[in-house]
Amino acid sequence: MRGDAFIWSLATAIPLLSTAVESLQVVKRDNPSVLGFDIERFQAAKPIHRDIIAKRASTKTISQDLDNQKNLYFCNLTLGTPPQTIRAHIDTGSSDLWVNTADSRFCSSRSSPCSQGGTYDSSSSSTYQLVNNDFNISYVDGSGASGDYVTDFINIGGIKLKDFQFAIGHTSSSPLGVLGIGYEAGEVQVTRSGDESYPNLPAALVKAGHIRSNAYSLWLNDLGASRGQILFGGIDTGKFQGKLQTIPVLHTSRGDYTSLVVALTGVGIRTGSDGSIDTFPSQPVAVAMDSGSSLSYLPDALAAKVYNAVDAVFDPANNLAFVPCSMASDNRKLVFTFSSPQIAVGMDELVIDLGPDANGNEATFRDGSKACVFGIAPAGGSISILGDTVLRSAYLVYDLDNNEISIAPTLFNSTETNILEIGTGENSVPDATGVPNAVTSAQVTQATGLPGVETGVPGSRPPSSKAAGQAKRPDFILGIAAVGLAGAGLLFAAM
Repeated sequence: MRGDAFIWSLATAIPLLSTAVESLQVVKRDNPSVLGFDIERFQAAKPIHRDIIAKRASTKTISQDLDNQKNLYFCNLTLGTPPQTIRAHIDTGSSDLWVNTADSRFCSSRSSPCSQGGTYDSSSSSTYQLVNNDFNISYVDGSGASGDYVTDFINIGGIKLKDFQFAIGHTSSSPLGVLGIGYEAGEVQVTRSGDESYPNLPAALVKAGHIRSNAYSLWLNDLGASRGQILFGGIDTGKFQGKLQTIPVLHTSRGDYTSLVVALTGVGIRTGSDGSIDTFPSQPVAVAMDSGSSLSYLPDALAAKVYNAVDAVFDPANNLAFVPCSMASDNRKLVFTFSSPQIAVGMDELVIDLGPDANGNEATFRDGSKACVFGIAPAGGSISILGDTVLRSAYLVYDLDNNEISIAPTLFNSTETNILEIGTGENSVPDATGVPNAVTSAQVTQATGLPGVETGVPGSRPPSSKAAGQAKRPDFILGIAAVGLAGAGLLFAAM
C-alpha cells in the first residue's frame, strides 16, 4: 500500500538490459538467522483486515504469525518504554512503520475507531526521541496520516531494537497503523522531503545482526485458512511446491528501486482437465506484488477480458465486479505468468463474500442469487497490483538486497516446516533458480475504461438494491498509489 509520497520518475525509457541467472545453492545451518511469524485468522469488526501475532522462533530466523481476517494481514508489536501494544497492517507496498496517536481527532472520537489497532503516546515513553515533522502519507482509498518521525524501542516477535525510527500520525483517517517493509528508498522522508533513508524494519534487523540479508518470504495461505507465515531472513520449503523461480524487480526509468514491481507477461484461464490455458492477449505489464492490497488491479482492457471470461458484472459506482457466490466452486483457475513461473488462482480465492450489512441485507442479483465481489478490479490510471487475492496462491521471497522476487506455487494449509536461511550476496535465496531470459521491462498503461463488459445498469444482471454496492460499501483497501501515474506511459525495467 503506497501513499502519495511514492513518486515514480517520468524520465525517458532506458534500454533493456539482460539479466544473468544462475542456480542458487541450498544452505541449512544449525542456527539460521531467520525471524518468523505465523499467520492466524480470526473474525474482526472489519472483515477485510488480517492480524499478525508475533512470536520468537527458537532459531535466529525471524518468523511471524499473520491473522487472516479475509482482507488484510496484521502484526502485533510494542513500542516505547514501558511497552505500548500496537497492531499494524503488514505491507510490502510501503516502507514506513506508522502508528496512530491517542490524541488525534480521529482516534479520540466517540466511536474509538483506533481501539483495535492501538495507539502510541510519546509522552508516556521514557525512550522517545523526536526526529522531524516530515511524515505525511495518503492512500488512494482516501485514508492517510501525517505527523512526526520519532525513534524508540520496538519489540516484534521477541526481537527488541533500540532507537528504531517510525512515524506517528497526529492527524489520521485510518484506524490501524501500517508496517511497511518495502525498499528504504520508498520511505516518506525520502520521496517527499529528499532526506536520507533510515533503516526500516527489514534493514534494521540486518543492521542489528538478527538476519543476514534484507529479504523475507511470505506465505499467506488460503482465504479460509487460520494460519500463514512471514519469515524475515529465511524461507520455509515446507510451504511451497517444486522449486522457487527468481525474476528481477523492475526499476523506474531513472534507475531507482522504490517498489516491488515485476513484469507480468501473461494472464489466462485454465478451463480443461488437460491443463490447457486460454491466454488473454496483452503486452507485459508492470505489477506491484503488494500484500497491502486486498484486491488485485489489472489494466482496464485486461480486466475486461477477465470479466467477460468469468461472466462478471461490473459496478462502475464502486469500481468492483460481482459474480454469483456459487462461482467459488467453479474448477477454472486464473493463471498469472511471469516469464516462466506461474501463479494459478482458484475461483474460491477470488470470490469474496461480503456478508450482510448493518441491517442484515445480503448482496443479491435481481434473480435472487447471492452476489460476491470478484477479486480482480480495473487499475484505471494507476499502476497494476497483484494483491492478496492472487498472492495467497503463491509462495513469495522478496530479496531487496538483490532486487529479485522468487515465486513458487503455494502449498495451502501445509503443516510441514523446513526453514532455511537466506544468505548474503548474489544467489543467496536457497532452493531458487533464476529464470533465463526473463522479461525485464513493462509498461504502466493508460486507463481505457471497460468496453464490452456487462455493467450494473437496469435490465442487466447487477446486484439488487440490497447489494454491497448500494447498501454496504466494502472495506477493501487499494494498495500502492503513485502520484503522476494517471495517463502516463511509464516504462519499468530491470538492471
